[in-house]
Amino acid sequence: MRNRIAKTTTILPPLPEDNFLCAFGHIFAGGYAAGYYSYKWAEVLSADAFAAFEEAGLANEKAVAATGKRYQDTVLALGGSLPPMEVFKAFRGREPSTEPLLRHNGLVNAS
Repeated sequence: MRNRIAKTTTILPPLPEDNFLCAFGHIFAGGYAAGYYSYKWAEVLSADAFAAFEEAGLANEKAVAATGKRYQDTVLALGGSLPPMEVFKAFRGREPSTEPLLRHNGLVNAS
């Protein structure tokens, strides 16, 4: 399976003695797993924030500008003055959704 996956995901084929998939302790050892989770959470927030612009209509300059202004007035202006979830909800009007990230990564169909 590793070689089949490598054909579409790597530049060079793996060496026969390579056991990276069995030895990637970096995520499990040393407390770094939380760091990986935070990267994925940042992707969720980013995709969901960009989805606000998609929902406004990327070809609609006026709607994009209005969404940008709302982003400026909430996420950028409020910064760390409020808890992050409150800032995000002020921008999106709801808690973050994983749906946009899944859609942007081709894991669910666009609706």
